[in-house]
Amino acid sequence: MKKIILLYLLGLCFSVYAQDAVKKAPEVKEGDGPFTQLIIRGVTLINGTGAPPIGPVDIVVKQNRIVEIKNVGNPGMPINPDRRPKLEAGGKELDCTGMYLMPGFIDMHGHIGGSQAPIAEYVFKLWMGHGITSIRDPSAGNGLEWVLDQKAKSEKNLITAPRIKAYTAFGMGSKTPITTPEMARAWVNENKLKGADGIKFFGAAPDIMDAALRENKKLGLRSACHHAQMDVARWNVVKSAEAGLTSMEHWYGLPESMLVDKTIQSYPLNYNYGNEQHRFEEAGKLWKQAAAPFSEKWNAVMNHLIELDFTIDPTFNIYEANRDLHRARRQEWHEQYTLPQLWEFYQPNRASHGSYWFNWGTEQEVTWKENYRLWMTFVNEYKNRGGRVTIGTDSGFIFELYGFSYVREMELLREAGFHPLEIIRSATLYGAQALGVDKDLGTVEVGKLADFAIVDQNPLENLQVLYGMGAIKLDENNKTIRVGGVKYTIKDGIIYDAKKLLADVKRIVEEEKKKTGFVLKQPGVE
Repeated sequence: MKKIILLYLLGLCFSVYAQDAVKKAPEVKEGDGPFTQLIIRGVTLINGTGAPPIGPVDIVVKQNRIVEIKNVGNPGMPINPDRRPKLEAGGKELDCTGMYLMPGFIDMHGHIGGSQAPIAEYVFKLWMGHGITSIRDPSAGNGLEWVLDQKAKSEKNLITAPRIKAYTAFGMGSKTPITTPEMARAWVNENKLKGADGIKFFGAAPDIMDAALRENKKLGLRSACHHAQMDVARWNVVKSAEAGLTSMEHWYGLPESMLVDKTIQSYPLNYNYGNEQHRFEEAGKLWKQAAAPFSEKWNAVMNHLIELDFTIDPTFNIYEANRDLHRARRQEWHEQYTLPQLWEFYQPNRASHGSYWFNWGTEQEVTWKENYRLWMTFVNEYKNRGGRVTIGTDSGFIFELYGFSYVREMELLREAGFHPLEIIRSATLYGAQALGVDKDLGTVEVGKLADFAIVDQNPLENLQVLYGMGAIKLDENNKTIRVGGVKYTIKDGIIYDAKKLLADVKRIVEEEKKKTGFVLKQPGVE
């Protein structure tokens, strides 16, 4: 493995790797299909638009497009075979009687591994095993060429992987720092020529941010921004949205746009942004410093962002350890599904991004609980007023694992006040709209691509049935059982056994453990 070069861009650690640092996914045909005709029989449909479930229906796919959705009966009654679409010669039937089908999920903040998860197959199969058929890679941390290679192979289904949208970090590849608006515009044009789908910003001087965002919008590309504290005092979310930013990540820059009795966050006088204990501890106090919910300033910012058709991608899950560290580090999937390298990266460490557990305890967690309450209030009301909220995870940091964290993000949206159908819509249609691909993806409708997540339990009753380890129930004999877990992930009309994909992940983890004799231990335990 070649040397890994770690860069710090405005205080956020992300990695640009040598071409072989993260192992690319193997070119192996694993799914079944596509077919001249595929009929998914007897399923209950949750179509992603916000409509309630309906079923049983038969869904007909030819190659990779939906050609028919046929209501074939009434719940609890036998299906009349005469109402069903006919299977053509060479076609395939998939019996999904009693199961639930949704559009393939979209992760709007999906880093494809790094030094802490250096096996793309591992990351891809965790996503696909949870019904995630599309991801946006913000900042293309493995290098744009690397990501575009995996994107092209995914599009051709040469690898088992979600569809990929590659957003480069602003300034990536530039031989010199970008110091003028002219340089910013030139870089943006070059970025498009290289094949990037968009740009991930972390902040910059106002004239540079303004020039880059407006040029990017003019070229028809989309954008995301983590408004890092090093520039947010002079350029916040509202300014970005006005200049053409299409989505914000996390929440930085939003409360700063609603300060009413100050212009800068109340940093302690011994604060150092390079100390991540400082950075994240003080971030937990920021929403309390902003305008109160439903106040004049609060309402004005929200309504203005909605007028601009702006997308919020909150990534609640990635900060959950801040309000409950014990829960995050004891999540049950770590033992079987977390790579040794990833577990080591999570441990308290002053050099690893997001591993800032130097002195984290009750006081910090209580403060962050209040931070979440105020943050969730804004996001829920944003949705209520017609704003677009999507689902992204930022997995691979702070004890959050690819795929599993996506379901946790759904649960956190539920905590914020979203109806489960609103959550599915955020996971599907709204993600597709934010990426500009809703013509083909995001809902189950005739003419769209055949990307589906199918589970044998009702996810609206309990989102936890979407976890790869399923949800806990008692059977009629008072025995504890697991139910759910995505059963089939269908991408481009190709059927993948989601449980087999997760079994492959367990195998990869076991192989990595055997190399070093790794045993997962909690921090500080001998």
